[in-house]
Amino acid sequence: MTKKLSQLDRRTFLRGTGVAVALPFLEAMRFGPPREVARRLCCVYFPNGASMPEETDAKWNKWRWFPNRAGADYEFTEVLSCLAPFREKLSLLGGLSHPLSRELLGHLAGDTWLTGGDVRGDTYQNRVSVDQVAAEAHKRHTRYPSLVFSTDGGVGYKSRVSTLSFDHSARPIPAEHHPRRIFERYFAPNGGASTAQRRQSLQQGKQIVDLVLEDGKRLTKRLGKQDQEKLEQYLASLHAVEEQVRRNEEWLDRPMRPFDSSHIDLDAAADKDPTRYLRTMYDLMALGLETDLTRVMTFMTGREDGMGFADHFPSRALGIKRGHHTISHDTHEGHWEEWGRYDQWHAQQFAGFLQRLAKVEDEHGSLLDTTMVLYGSCCSTTHNARNYPVAVVGGSRLGLRHGSYTKYDESTPFANVLLGLLRALEVPASSFADSTGSLPEIFGA
Repeated sequence: MTKKLSQLDRRTFLRGTGVAVALPFLEAMRFGPPREVARRLCCVYFPNGASMPEETDAKWNKWRWFPNRAGADYEFTEVLSCLAPFREKLSLLGGLSHPLSRELLGHLAGDTWLTGGDVRGDTYQNRVSVDQVAAEAHKRHTRYPSLVFSTDGGVGYKSRVSTLSFDHSARPIPAEHHPRRIFERYFAPNGGASTAQRRQSLQQGKQIVDLVLEDGKRLTKRLGKQDQEKLEQYLASLHAVEEQVRRNEEWLDRPMRPFDSSHIDLDAAADKDPTRYLRTMYDLMALGLETDLTRVMTFMTGREDGMGFADHFPSRALGIKRGHHTISHDTHEGHWEEWGRYDQWHAQQFAGFLQRLAKVEDEHGSLLDTTMVLYGSCCSTTHNARNYPVAVVGGSRLGLRHGSYTKYDESTPFANVLLGLLRALEVPASSFADSTGSLPEIFGA
């Protein structure tokens, strides 16, 4: 019997010459029992603040990250003009910051962007990051609870982290940064091995982890307090590996959604071609959402204070003969334009990511309408951990209301944005960090 168009399934394939190709989303697929809306979150960070000449500086204010006038009738400056196509799907938020970070030297605050934690003094008291709270609530839907990316990989160290994500014990989660390794790990596991071979490999990995955990428990009894704490942290990371192995076993017999990765440049390198590299990382993020590999992602596009690959991005992408950190400290004539051009370049790569999400559809519309994207930094200008540059994009199907540039005073903490994101994800949260509410004008009641 021929299948009626009104009954087409999203996983319908065209078959020929032994190859199955996934159909794009068709209107006919909208019929039938609707699936629950997939709620997604991406957080993208850039370091060292943004170009912020005074609004009254007629010579340079076109290179200001924020518009020069608040309200629904704001006008983009040169910096964010590439986001104009998304104006009705975007909110710009000024004046926000984390109260516990306001007196910090700006570069020290990056650790707290998604946590609102306290990194003042010698005691490091960070918190779980908002993405991991979201990941815990939504992990049952996907193969991976979250993906954590950065340009440098790893975790870095206090005040110079190279990850945005912190687990429920406030430990930094290592970020991944090599495109080909990311693709092979998540989109082509085991190089196309059979299901039986993958199951055997998973069992071997599980056995190794079990043995190490067992030996670790015995070793703990023979160590001093400081060494015990270090070992406990290591064993906690192994428990996370053990959980993911178990999850991989559960998903082993479920085929991944077909996808096209021919446009992704897996050999792009941050130290050679920053534009190609950022585009590739954004492409991998979009692919992860398109295939429903995960619904939560973070991407740190550079470390604070001139650390890592990203400090050389201005020279390699734009021919500016200064590093990003140096630009943020400069006072020479024209430095606002240099900084603004660099912020503009970052925004252009980000806009490409939004365009990709807007083009891909499922039965609920474009991925951008079911994905909230947080974009910003944890300081404004040089060493100023106040007035974060913040944009929230997408999520119209999740109840978000957009279209304005709003200036807040310091009675409104940045954690209110983070709480709003959680509530839009339907995570039952009455508060997050030092939040006082959830910005109902954007996220609804």
